[in-house]
Amino acid sequence: MAAPSSIPLKFTVRRCEPELVAPAKPTPYEQKLLSDIDDQASLRFQVPVISFYQYEPSMEGKDPAEVIREALAQTLVCYYPFAVRLREGANGKLIVDCTGEGVMFIKADADVTLEQFGEPLLPPFPCSDELLYNVPNSEGMLNCPLLLIQVTRLKCGGFIFALRLNHVMSDGTGLAQFLFALGEMARGVATHSISPIWERHLLDAQHPAGITFTHREYDEVEAPVTTPITILPFDNPVQRSFSFGFAEVSLLRSLLPPHLRRCTTFELITACLWRCRTLAINLDPDEEVRMICVVNARSKFNPLFPSGYYGNVFVFPAAITTVKSLREKPLGYAVELIKQVKASVTEEYVKSVAALMVARGKRIHFPNVIGTYIISDLTKVGFEDTDFGWDKAVFGGTMIAVGVISFLMPTKNKKGEVGSVASICLPAPAMERFAKELENMLKQQPSEGKKSKSISISSAL
Repeated sequence: MAAPSSIPLKFTVRRCEPELVAPAKPTPYEQKLLSDIDDQASLRFQVPVISFYQYEPSMEGKDPAEVIREALAQTLVCYYPFAVRLREGANGKLIVDCTGEGVMFIKADADVTLEQFGEPLLPPFPCSDELLYNVPNSEGMLNCPLLLIQVTRLKCGGFIFALRLNHVMSDGTGLAQFLFALGEMARGVATHSISPIWERHLLDAQHPAGITFTHREYDEVEAPVTTPITILPFDNPVQRSFSFGFAEVSLLRSLLPPHLRRCTTFELITACLWRCRTLAINLDPDEEVRMICVVNARSKFNPLFPSGYYGNVFVFPAAITTVKSLREKPLGYAVELIKQVKASVTEEYVKSVAALMVARGKRIHFPNVIGTYIISDLTKVGFEDTDFGWDKAVFGGTMIAVGVISFLMPTKNKKGEVGSVASICLPAPAMERFAKELENMLKQQPSEGKKSKSISISSAL
């Protein structure tokens, strides 16, 4: 296990007063409705995203904060629903009130260089609260900005772009589309290459609403008399990330039987993390645990979902088993479960989720127990591809894990080799056990007795 630095990086961030950036031109004053997929309790939270940019000689003399601020005003002309406020209507339905009030924007400077953050860049990042300042009274679901953006200029000439998104508005793919458009405006492109599409009615429940699947991801978990369940929140949670390069992925794949070795990297790493986390949190052997996979459903529709749609188009099928089964059975067992639930997602499945939201009032949520684990795959979303004129980001992804939600993000090591990094949130003792379980898994011998040297996985605190 690679040891993190014993001396945490500290620096000072000087912020300008937060301001509201409104669309550069008048936009429609209207009210819009979110889809029945958007408007669910499980998405009513804020997601923090961060990207790091190097100094670019060709942009010498240009202020990235001002360039992005001006581009934001231009981008909000087409993406004006991001500049609105949410209100609550009948039966708790969220209403997008298009008032053009604007997005919260902060300019800042930090007395630190990009190099001081280390290489590779891995979350959690030092002073993250300073790099994305939580403006008082700005984080609510209702009557608050849907986006908060902070651009922090570094003394090396690079900068950090951080934002906080109200998740009911967009998923990762939709946010990446918005950021791509923002980058186009920053680089002086005249028109967006992808036209934004609202059309949230496409994911509304049909009438009469038909629940055609059993959605165990939204089970109302009750504790059996003989097997108590462990309730959230964690005590004293810590954040940590773990990197999976070619060597780690190859070794994990070698632990699978031949018929499973062509599984995706996401399926493989997710199975590994699920097993290690389950063993780390010391649950009763008979307690039920669930791995909720975030599945982008855009490709599941026929005809395909329209390009330019930037709402939430994903569902959360759940793989469910017991602690004992996950502990005693090989890694391939978890991979099989994950593959099965991913394959269950169809257009009809998505429509069934929408129907469930309507039938149960949208207030249903994931089981509030520590045995629930969610992993969102951001490796192909493309946050790091956003180019404001300073080239692509050297890192782009979420700042932290959010409770029981981990994010799998792309990363590069010092050799430029592409891998994945997983953000994890656990109580401190459980985190130590998790790291040990992962280390032990990477020392296992491959299936069918093939020899393989053990791997020490790199991690960051």
